[in-house]
Amino acid sequence: MKYIYWVLVSGLWLTQVSFAQQTYFNVPSADIVDKHEIAAQQQINFSESIRSSTTLEYGLGREWEIGLNLYNLDYQPTMQRIVANDSTTEKAFSPLLMLNAQKAFDVTKNLELAVGAQAGMNVLTDHKPQLVGYVYSHVGYVSDDEHYNVSAGGYVANARYLGDGPKGGFQAGFDAGIFYQKLHLLGDWISGPHDFGQLVLGLEVYLGRHFPLAIGWQRTNKTGAQAVVLQLTYNPE
Repeated sequence: MKYIYWVLVSGLWLTQVSFAQQTYFNVPSADIVDKHEIAAQQQINFSESIRSSTTLEYGLGREWEIGLNLYNLDYQPTMQRIVANDSTTEKAFSPLLMLNAQKAFDVTKNLELAVGAQAGMNVLTDHKPQLVGYVYSHVGYVSDDEHYNVSAGGYVANARYLGDGPKGGFQAGFDAGIFYQKLHLLGDWISGPHDFGQLVLGLEVYLGRHFPLAIGWQRTNKTGAQAVVLQLTYNPE
């Protein structure tokens, strides 16, 4: 129970001093959930293992949102069980339970600055859970008709979140509504030769106004390993 307490305290502290997030695939977008609205995103990566990542977001108003992440839930088909990493930073720790927050600041009608963070601990471990953290900032651009948006900026995180390698770098993403809320192109890239560094490109099809389903191709920077990514989002807008 004391570890759950510290996860909650860490997340609440971050919402006060820094600034959750829906993602293109892995890079947070600058979209902020409207006040009292809830957004959800479920991503599954298929490679040698099956990795699940879940995000929930709640809009606080005034361009604030907070949320909860369950990342890196890895199922190994050959072993027929969930595999946890709590001992080596050769790969990112897993699974991770985190609180998150994001704050956006309007710069112009089309530009905004967003600052965000995720913090928590690894779970399903026989050892003492370890703190993980990720902080980022980026500038986002949205077209007048809101059919196209792009964001770019930097991040800093610890080795338990990223895996071995540089502790900071560049990240960027885009969403292009070729046929708006019907068919979109989207993708993102995170720099760095660590477990978190990767490129993802894909297509997004709207099953309904609020339910886009994306399929993507992922390639890691470190080894060139590839994966198929499925992502279902509930967006209340």
